[in-house]
Amino acid sequence: MPKTTRRTWLASTGAALAAPHLVASQQPGGEKPRNIMSGGWTEGRLGGCLIARPKWKPFPTSADRDAWDGLTAGLRKELAASAEAQLGAPWPSLLASSFLEFARNGNRSRFESVRSARRNRLGDLVIGECVEAKGRFLDEIANGIWLTLEETWWGVPAHVGVQRAGRGLPDVNEPIVDLFAAETASLLAWTDYLLGARLDTVSPLIRPRLRAEVDRRMLTPCLQRDDFGWMGWNASRTRPVNNWNPWINSNWLTSALLLETNEQRRVAAVYRILRSLDNFINPYHDDGGCDEGPGYWSRAGASLFDCLDLLHSATGGALDVYDVPLIREIARYIMRAHVAGNWFINFADASAHASPSGDLVFRAGRHIKDERLQAFGAFCASGLGGGKLRRDSLGRQLPAIFNYGTLRTARPQAPLIGDVWLSGIQVMAARVKEGSSEGLYIAAKGGHNAESHNHNDVGNFVVYNDGKPVFIDVGVETYTAKTFSKQRYEIWTMQSAYHNLPTIDGVMQHDGREFEARDVRYRTDARGAELSMDIAKTYPAEAGVESWRRRMRLDREKNEISITDACQLKRDAAQITLTLMTPCSVRVASPGELELDGLQAGFGKARVLFEGGRLTPKVEEVTITDGHLKSVWGDRLYRILLVADRPARTAAWTVRIAGS
Repeated sequence: MPKTTRRTWLASTGAALAAPHLVASQQPGGEKPRNIMSGGWTEGRLGGCLIARPKWKPFPTSADRDAWDGLTAGLRKELAASAEAQLGAPWPSLLASSFLEFARNGNRSRFESVRSARRNRLGDLVIGECVEAKGRFLDEIANGIWLTLEETWWGVPAHVGVQRAGRGLPDVNEPIVDLFAAETASLLAWTDYLLGARLDTVSPLIRPRLRAEVDRRMLTPCLQRDDFGWMGWNASRTRPVNNWNPWINSNWLTSALLLETNEQRRVAAVYRILRSLDNFINPYHDDGGCDEGPGYWSRAGASLFDCLDLLHSATGGALDVYDVPLIREIARYIMRAHVAGNWFINFADASAHASPSGDLVFRAGRHIKDERLQAFGAFCASGLGGGKLRRDSLGRQLPAIFNYGTLRTARPQAPLIGDVWLSGIQVMAARVKEGSSEGLYIAAKGGHNAESHNHNDVGNFVVYNDGKPVFIDVGVETYTAKTFSKQRYEIWTMQSAYHNLPTIDGVMQHDGREFEARDVRYRTDARGAELSMDIAKTYPAEAGVESWRRRMRLDREKNEISITDACQLKRDAAQITLTLMTPCSVRVASPGELELDGLQAGFGKARVLFEGGRLTPKVEEVTITDGHLKSVWGDRLYRILLVADRPARTAAWTVRIAGS
């Protein structure tokens, strides 16, 4: 690997730089641990700062009528209506046969949809009772609690394979903690906190049983076990922890702070959480880039901020890391990944549509004193959320409820950043004009093929015109057993041949940490921005590639994007194919020009220009049957293949994309 000459990054310049800015990017990994969370803390010091459980009041309980009655009439009506809609219908059953579907045929959706419906229903009822305090939701709340407590396991079928019993039905004797077991524990903890003695009016046995089950399924296992991968004790550079870590830790922290009655164990749990969170933060690069993408940021960086809020509150402000530069950059990532409207940069498994919690983004901006991030949070709440309070976990709904008035009076604005360079994850983005969605926009990536939620996509790019997609990263289909199995790269959406990348004699990029971009260089100035790299090492030996320099450039003055590929092959190739994935209809206007038009479907419009004598266009229709992909792209996509037959061993092509 070439030695890095200068480690730097460009983060969201307010305007295009007047002079060229050229860097060689550092490869992912290699930062020294920072221990931002636990550094300087001991259990003893933490115990002296942590507010005792009976005295900690993070939000008004249902008994605090002034606070709940003080909400706006419209919000109170909305929350009560959501609860009222949950009355009268039977609670859906969670069947063993539905759980077993994952082991039998790979389906995880049917069980998860019923499980989620039960928890959403309970959350709606709890908030409704807090708003009204009339008791009319209490019996249904008790039903929801009791049904949840009776479940064998609170997790989902896709995660039960971690148990020693393996995949199939869950073993009640080994309570493991996955994302959804943790979410359930947190839901019950907030329910107990908010309603308190009101639950005792239904039965004095509900709350003791609730606390016992949360302890058995969450609090004790998390204190006693070191082998949960999400904790990060055995994480490595090639396999660091992902969003599971802050997501589960935020729920463990909630449960420990609200329900743990033994103060010594409570302090021990919080200290252990601090150390585990460091395992998530330490591998981060200074630019705060999330290699999982914007959708997963909502449970990665955003869940970290859930933890920071809880810790700041529970220590009376003593534990405060909002001024740490890396923490600020992790928050700003979501603003940098925004394209326009509800379109976001979506490499890997992330969806091109994202809807981050506007309230959380706004509050993060307030904590780090970033007015642009606050305005973006207000935009997410009003522009993407329609101005209504979103259904979310209680831990996120509560701050949103009591911050509702402030957020709705804030000025919403998407900053539409002109240039972004995240050197750690090697992602760049650039638009023609800062603050405007008009004209062309490109985002491109280097990196390696062992990233979290990885696709084999080193050198991939996406293009938008006037804020609408033209060339895309398809994303991921609905999760099945195959998605996270050894057969992952048999799925078409994971393969480089279905990304905007070359294929050499049918050979695609390969998965693995060693399949990475080399000599990555980024440059920006007032005239344009570009990312270039050698992607030869992302292909296995049978591809016969000596070098493959890919250069992706936005020309701001011409409103044009150029993709230049220059290759040196070790042997003759029969055929090289350059793939372009688009949701737009494609018309061959001439041997060297394609016209793309997706305006009627809400997509973009552009022209593609290339050397017609050396590249032959072919267009394939890709029928979309998966519901998740349909919700973003509709019923079909188009795969453009620019084919070079019997190219020279040393060859180069340039494809230009012009806004129409």
